[in-house]
Amino acid sequence: MKEIQNNDIMIGVRDVHKHFGELQVLKGVTCNIRQGERVCIIGPSGSGKSTLLRCMNLMEEPTRGEIWLQKNLLTAPDPYLYPDVLRKTRTYERLITAGESDESALRQIFENSLLKKREGKASRVALSAIEASCRMDINHAREKMGMVFQHFNLFNHLTILENLILAPVQLKKMTREQAEEKAMQLLQRIGLRDKRDEYPARLSGGQKQRIAIIRALAMNPEVMLFDEPTSALDPEMVGEVLDLIRDLANEGMTMVIVTHEMGFAREVADRVLFMDRGVIQEEGTPEEIFKTPKNARLQEFLSKVL
Repeated sequence: MKEIQNNDIMIGVRDVHKHFGELQVLKGVTCNIRQGERVCIIGPSGSGKSTLLRCMNLMEEPTRGEIWLQKNLLTAPDPYLYPDVLRKTRTYERLITAGESDESALRQIFENSLLKKREGKASRVALSAIEASCRMDINHAREKMGMVFQHFNLFNHLTILENLILAPVQLKKMTREQAEEKAMQLLQRIGLRDKRDEYPARLSGGQKQRIAIIRALAMNPEVMLFDEPTSALDPEMVGEVLDLIRDLANEGMTMVIVTHEMGFAREVADRVLFMDRGVIQEEGTPEEIFKTPKNARLQEFLSKVL
């Protein structure tokens, strides 16, 4: 708890699990994204990279675990992460009565997911107190987290300008005039001011992705999440999108980027996370990850992609 509430932590991921039916995609992921940090997540397809990113802003609800934004809890509190709550459960009481030590009882509950739906009023009250003290509305949190997808997700029936001003105006963050002024500044930044009245279908893939990025920036986010932002682009369009992300990195924007662009990760990231089989297998600086990888699975992965 204390570590997550450190003032430097922008996003805290605590023991996050994610199941889709019988398939377990995330298997207890814990990591912190610090303010101003650029973190790239790499790994083979199906390793859980995009699911982890989508859990960060609750586009996917974790099956277990917690997501924090600074000092604010976005998910319901996870009882498994609070020993004092566990000690108030009937399962803990049963284990202690059976002769288990405090340490053994807590370990068994945590490792074997022993809690039932009805664990008694005392544990529910304790969880409610945690929630009341730090829970944050997810819609408010998403205003602070910009999200950029593989396939742009622009509204095809709206012009570029209308795409850019929609969220700031509807969420009452800006007047229409303020939102239009901000949108034109952002379009000027990426050299697409003349596209304000065009529809997305008339733009190239690279242009659409740059529009998607500045649409997120129009909300003045504190952190940007990128889900393989170049994977749907033709090779000649990749550079212009990466250049824009590079500019944001140089300006100090906190960013989490799921990417298959190893050269880009090596250049831009402060830290690289390698995921495989639903867990973070290794993390470190780009030099540590790409030059001196320790994990055998990471070594195998890099031998195939570099």
